Amino acid sequence: MSVKAILFGSIGTIVETSEFQRQAFNAAFAEAGLDWNWDQDEYRQLLAKSGGRQRVADYAAKRGDTVDAVKIHARKTQIFDQAILDQGLAARAGVSDVIAFAKENGIKLGFVTSTTQANIDAIFQALGDTLVESDFEFIGDASLVANSKPDPAIYRLALRNLALTAEDCIAIEDTATSMEAAQAAKIRCIAFPGAYAGQNDFSKAHSVMETLSVDQFKSF
Repeated sequence: MSVKAILFGSIGTIVETSEFQRQAFNAAFAEAGLDWNWDQDEYRQLLAKSGGRQRVADYAAKRGDTVDAVKIHARKTQIFDQAILDQGLAARAGVSDVIAFAKENGIKLGFVTSTTQANIDAIFQALGDTLVESDFEFIGDASLVANSKPDPAIYRLALRNLALTAEDCIAIEDTATSMEAAQAAKIRCIAFPGAYAGQNDFSKAHSVMETLSVDQFKSF
C-alpha cells in the first residue's frame, strides 16, 4: 500500500450525530428566547456551510435578529455533549474495521476535525471503549486554526504534524463542504455521506461509500 495515513475528517465520519446536533441547536434557541426552530429540511440546507457558530450568525443576519452567536453556540455545544453522553454513541458502519486495519498495518490515523475540544472529549466518552483518542496520531480542534472548513488549514496542520505529504494520505469526509477542505490540501478524499448529506455533490470524490470497507483501502 502507498497510503501512510487515513484521515477521518469530521465527527460525522466516525459517528452519526446530525439529529443530536439539530435538536441541540433548537434547544439552545428556545433557552435564548428565540422563535427559531430548524426542521430537518431546513437544517439540511443550512449544513451547506460549515461551522455552527457562523451558521447561527448568518441565520440571525438573514432574519434581521440580533443575537450573541458565540453564546448560543456554546450553549448548543453543552446540550449536545450532554445528550450524547446520556444516550451513548456507536461508530458508523465499517469505521472500527478500518481503524483496526490501519493499526495492524502501521498506517497512521488522523482525526482532522476543527470542532471544539469539549465536543471531541464528549464523542470519545460517549463511544466508551469502542474507539479511544490514543488510536489517533493527530487530533485537530478549533483552537488550532483560525478558519474552519472548507478552509484547508486543519488538513495542512495534520500533514505537518504527521510529517507526511498529501500523496501519502487518504481523507474521509461526510459532507461536500468538508471534502473541499481535503481536496484544497491536495488530499484524495473518500465521501462517506452523513444522514443529512445525501443530496450533496460528491462527484469529485475518489469514491462514495455508504459503509467503509477495508478492501477499498487495500486498493490504494
